[in-house]
Amino acid sequence: MVKILADSTCDLSAELVEKYNIDIIPLHILLGEKEYCDGVDITPTQIIKWSDDNDTTPKTSAISIDETAKVFEKYVNEGMEIVAFAISSSMSTTYNVMKLAAQDIDSEDKVSVIDSANLSTGIGLLVIEAAIMARQGATMSDITNEMNRLIPLVRASFVVDTLTYLHRGGRCGSVAAMAGSMLKLHPKIAVENGKMEAGKKYRGRIKQVVMEYVKELEPQLICARPARVFITYSPTDEEIVNQVREYLESLHYFEEILQTEAGGVVTSHCGPGTLGVLYIAEE
Repeated sequence: MVKILADSTCDLSAELVEKYNIDIIPLHILLGEKEYCDGVDITPTQIIKWSDDNDTTPKTSAISIDETAKVFEKYVNEGMEIVAFAISSSMSTTYNVMKLAAQDIDSEDKVSVIDSANLSTGIGLLVIEAAIMARQGATMSDITNEMNRLIPLVRASFVVDTLTYLHRGGRCGSVAAMAGSMLKLHPKIAVENGKMEAGKKYRGRIKQVVMEYVKELEPQLICARPARVFITYSPTDEEIVNQVREYLESLHYFEEILQTEAGGVVTSHCGPGTLGVLYIAEE
C-alpha cells in the first residue's frame, strides 16, 4: 500500500484531506516572536489582522526534519510506501527537508518525494490524482512516474486584490505599490517553471477584474482535463467566489468544481482578496 502525504501549502480542505486519506505536514508561520503551524493553530484571517496591525508580512518557514521523519517512520513501520508532495523547491526548502527526513530513517527506497514545482492547489491537484491511484492499488513507482508526467501540465494562477502584501514582503516596490493602489491595478500571478511570475495587470474593481481573468481562461479551461477544477482564494467577498463558480458551471465541462480557502502561506504573501482558478491541462 502507498500513503500519500503533502505539506500544508497544498491548500486542500479538511473534507478533501479526509475523503482521500491524505496526511498533511504543516509549514510554520512566524508572527513576530510567536510561531504557529499552518492550518493547525492559526487562520488566514488572524494572519491578515496581525499583518495589518504590524504593517509587515509574516515570515514562513519549512517543515522540520524531525517532525517529518516521525510521520514517515510511522507509515514505513506499518509496511507502507510513501509518496510525499512538497511546494516548489524554488520557493521553499521543504522538498530538501523531506529528502533528508527519508535519509534519517534509512528509507529512501520507501519514500518518494515529489517536487511539485507549484504551490497551493496546484499541488493539491497532483495530490488528489496520487491519492486516487493509491486507492486503486498503484505502486509508489507508478504514482511517481505519473506525477512527473503531470507536473508540467498543472496550471496555477491568481489575481491579487492589493499590492500591499507583496510590497511588505519585498516582492513589489513602494512606488509600484502606491501607483497600483491609486490606479486600482490587480496583477495576475502565475506559476511558471516552479516560480511565481507577475503577468497581466488588470484595472478596476476586483469583482469585475476577477471575472475578466476567469473569462480569459475559458479557451484553456475547455481544453483542460475535465475531472476537476479548483477555485482557491484567501479571505474574500463570498459573492465573488459564487460568481466564479456559476461561470465555471455554465461551461458544463468540469465533473467537479472544488472551492478551497488558501492557507497561511499564500495568504501571508498575497493578502486578502486573492483568487485563482487552477486545473490540469490535457497533453
